[in-house]
Amino acid sequence: MKEIVIISGKGGAGKTSIAASLGMLAGQEAILADCDVDAADMHLLMQPDFAHSEDFYSGELPEIDHEKCINCNRCAEVCRFDAIEVIDGKYEVLPLECEGCSYCYHVCPIDAITMIEQNIGQLYRSTVKTGSPMMHARLDIGAENSGKLVAKVKQEANKIAEEKGLDWILVDGSPGIGCPVVSSLSGADFVVLVTEPTSSGIHDLKRVYELVKKFKIPAGCIINKADLNPGKTEEIMEFLKEKGIEYFGDLPYDKNFTKSMTAGQTIVEFDEKGVGKKVEKYWNKIKKSATGKH
Repeated sequence: MKEIVIISGKGGAGKTSIAASLGMLAGQEAILADCDVDAADMHLLMQPDFAHSEDFYSGELPEIDHEKCINCNRCAEVCRFDAIEVIDGKYEVLPLECEGCSYCYHVCPIDAITMIEQNIGQLYRSTVKTGSPMMHARLDIGAENSGKLVAKVKQEANKIAEEKGLDWILVDGSPGIGCPVVSSLSGADFVVLVTEPTSSGIHDLKRVYELVKKFKIPAGCIINKADLNPGKTEEIMEFLKEKGIEYFGDLPYDKNFTKSMTAGQTIVEFDEKGVGKKVEKYWNKIKKSATGKH
């Protein structure tokens, strides 16, 4: 069993479209894990059935008992995030400002503050249109601890993969280099970097590769929309060569990508003999690289 994480340094590079396409090609030999929990959208292409869902709890926020509170102002004084205000004569916690550090809880002289565990999102276990399993999640608006939710998605995906004896875990990671990406990379066997030939695409590719390098995970790259700027595409290829990153190939800017998404399909379904054929070729390369069978 090998875990492959598909990531990009920035949003809009085509990461999820490619990840879902690889999932279609892998079929029932793989479990999919959508770890882009802040903006999960793989379900739009893979049509999961949402057969099982559960609340996900992580982190705590303080709650003030107004019957006990003596308005001593101690909690507001020590809060470095200005998350406690007096509203209509009562001390209230502002959830979007609070970091859950529990300082107010510890300094309250009459135990009028309780730390309450927070429901920050939902975790789903589904079967997708290929008949393969998928773990995915949704982080509530403004909620924190996305890295912990990603870790839970991956943990459950690994359990299912072991139980079913699956060959592949395909992880759609978050864009950027923050906590969700770090959590997505933990335990991975191989990384597929998806980029585009723009200044920001190159800049963010370099940033995310530095993160991958710290994890000592082998990586390969697909350049999406490569024909839009041949000069930038050449710059990316020089960077890949310099860093020893395997170059799987490129994909053209093609309106069929948009048409396929509108139809709720991956590009390998919508344009099987065109761009989809190229993605299939790259999937075969990725499998060999991930297993060391060049």
